[in-house]
Amino acid sequence: MTRETKTPDIKQGPDIKQGKAPANEAGAARAPAAATSAEVAAFVAKVKALGPASGAARGRLLFAMDATMSRAPTWDMALALQSEMFRAVKEIGSLEVQLMYFRGAGEARASRWVSNADALASLMRQVACHGGFTQIGKVLAHARRESEKAKISALVYVGDAVEESIDDLAGRAGELALLGVPAFLFQEGDDANATRAFREIARLTKGAHCRFGPGSAAELRALLTAVAVYAAGGQKALQALLGRPEGEGARRLLGQMGR
Repeated sequence: MTRETKTPDIKQGPDIKQGKAPANEAGAARAPAAATSAEVAAFVAKVKALGPASGAARGRLLFAMDATMSRAPTWDMALALQSEMFRAVKEIGSLEVQLMYFRGAGEARASRWVSNADALASLMRQVACHGGFTQIGKVLAHARRESEKAKISALVYVGDAVEESIDDLAGRAGELALLGVPAFLFQEGDDANATRAFREIARLTKGAHCRFGPGSAAELRALLTAVAVYAAGGQKALQALLGRPEGEGARRLLGQMGR
C-alpha cells in the first residue's frame, strides 16, 4: 500500500540522542550484491559533473540514512563506511554535513550541521535500527527546505528498499532538481524496486546511483570520501589529498576523471 505523501516537519536539534545500535540478529542474511564496474564508472562520471559548491563559504552535504530494521545485519559495517568517508576532509574545514535518518513509526530526525568529522561519527554511532517503513519522501523534502535556506552542494542517501510511490518520490526529486541539488544514492543489496526508484531520483537530480555490498566496501569508501572532498572544494581539493595516506580515493577518482 502506498504511504501517505504528506511530509511533516523533521525533528531537529543540536544532537541526535538514541541508544546504541543493536547486535546483529541470529541467522545469516543474504549477501548484498557488489557494485558493478559499470555502476562505479557511471558514479565517477556523475561526480565529475557535480563541480564545487559556488556562492558559499562552505560546501554543504546532507547525508541521509535508512535506519529501518532490514539494515540491521550490516549496520555496523555501514556505519564504519559512512563515518570514515569524512576523515579526509577533516583538515579542509570547508564542508558542513548534516546527518538525517528515519526509522520506526514515522520517526525522522536531522542533526545540526557539523564541520567536524569526529562529531559526525559520534552522531552516527548513536543511531540504532528500528522496524518501520521507508520515508525517502521526507528526506527529499527536507533537502529541498534546507537548500532553500542555504545552498546544499549534494545529497547522499544510503538505503536498501523503497516502500513509497516512485511517482511521488520523482515529484519531490524534481523539486530538488530545480534547486540544483544532485542526489547520490547508495543502494545496499539488489532490491529491484529500490533500483528503479534510486535510478530515477538520480536521473532527475543529475546525481548518481550505485549499489554496494561487503565486496565493494573499500572501493565505495574511497568514492564517498572523494564525493565529500569534491563537494567541499572541487578538483583542487582532491589534488591536495594525493600526497596523503587518506588520499587513495582522490587518486583513483582523479585517475578515472582524466581518462
